[in-house]
Amino acid sequence: MKNFLRKGNKIHFTSLGCARNLVDTEIMLGIVLKAGYEATSQIEEADYLVINTCGFLASARQESCDTIEEILSGKKNSAKVVVTGCMVQNHSSVIKDKFPAVHYLLGSGDVENILKAIEAEDAGESITSARSYLQWGEVPRQIATPRHYAYLKIAEGCAKRCSFCIIPSIKGPLKSKSHEQVTKEFRALLSQQVREVIMIAQDLGDFGKERKEKDGLESLLKEMLQVPGDYWLRLLYLYPDEITPGLIEIMASDARICRYLDMPIQHISDPILKRMRRKTNKEAILNTITQLRAAIPEVVIRTSLMVGFPGETDKQFEEMYEFIHTHPLDNIGIFKFSSEEGAHAATLPDHVAEDVKEARYHRLMQAQLKIVRERNSAYIGKRLQVLLEGYHPDSPYLMRGRFYGQCPEIDGQVIINDAREAKSFGTLHEVEITDCMDYDLIGRIVKPLGERAKAKARLALA
Repeated sequence: MKNFLRKGNKIHFTSLGCARNLVDTEIMLGIVLKAGYEATSQIEEADYLVINTCGFLASARQESCDTIEEILSGKKNSAKVVVTGCMVQNHSSVIKDKFPAVHYLLGSGDVENILKAIEAEDAGESITSARSYLQWGEVPRQIATPRHYAYLKIAEGCAKRCSFCIIPSIKGPLKSKSHEQVTKEFRALLSQQVREVIMIAQDLGDFGKERKEKDGLESLLKEMLQVPGDYWLRLLYLYPDEITPGLIEIMASDARICRYLDMPIQHISDPILKRMRRKTNKEAILNTITQLRAAIPEVVIRTSLMVGFPGETDKQFEEMYEFIHTHPLDNIGIFKFSSEEGAHAATLPDHVAEDVKEARYHRLMQAQLKIVRERNSAYIGKRLQVLLEGYHPDSPYLMRGRFYGQCPEIDGQVIINDAREAKSFGTLHEVEITDCMDYDLIGRIVKPLGERAKAKARLALA
């Protein structure tokens, strides 16, 4: 305590990149709060500033550098800056050269050494061979998301070798938590009144495969669904080759699993999928979409598509353009190929010119926006269960929420323009959709949903 009184004990965290990074940040926050430090949202009043970086793409590394520069220029003179995360793991020399004022570097797998980092008298680093972090045992964690939803990381690293991706070199090989650990964390989140638990990994479908588990994700979900309660369980990211009939059956059997899948496809042309080293093809992808919609008609499917992969011809791009029209999906994240050092794709011939990538990107984006508007207009007149989240940032007269087909941060929302029947934030309400605006739905609250109404709704969907 004397040390705190001399140097101050206020700490500020900045988390960049994916939700898996955010969970690591929440672990570090939990550790320092338990040790007696005080969190602050103000950079200028912090005595310690921790930046959890992303190193996945060149643009992410640039954002990390910009953030470090901003923190260093905005902090008080006596404050210490600690930089951790993926960029530290693979590009620590860049950070050392550009930012000598950084006090300590902490590897992406060394999250639990955060106290060592901030309390070190001299500048230093702790970057071990552990490239990713998984929580075990009773490690403290302080949820940084709004209290009604939280992420549950069940695995780290990756067993796949997609030619455009450097995740395996950043995060290492696949490592899955035990069923017991996942269930324990799941129960802990529910005990904190978290209503929506979002399961995350590089690919949920690979859960347990390094242990030679058969149907690991399916058996895990069955165990988790034994936990009583009224909650949403959302699945983020499932590659199409991992979506089995058994998994679809589990999703269809219990409406507590959101009728929602983020299923990264990347492309639809077989030659490009082969070059990408994807473990699927066009026929299998179309079959998966068909099976999902047959078993769960109301399912919302999100995906990601990449334009400008090396060797992508006009004809192959047109095949993808036609695909989103003949098999319209609910949401698509569209990305331009980024050549990353260390990725096999960087060594491939026939790289696509930047202006061609840009043109294809905008054409696909415009087509997808039109499709989204058409699909969202189909909700007009329907009544949806909506998780009421708070006031809309643009107006104190509007509220906002999400239905099962909208994931936090990456999808649209439901804008409430008539909230006279609103009960409380973080609870479910029945909302009649009256209009839509691009990616967002607009509606009025009909009534709050009590436990009996929600139970009936679950039975109706099951």
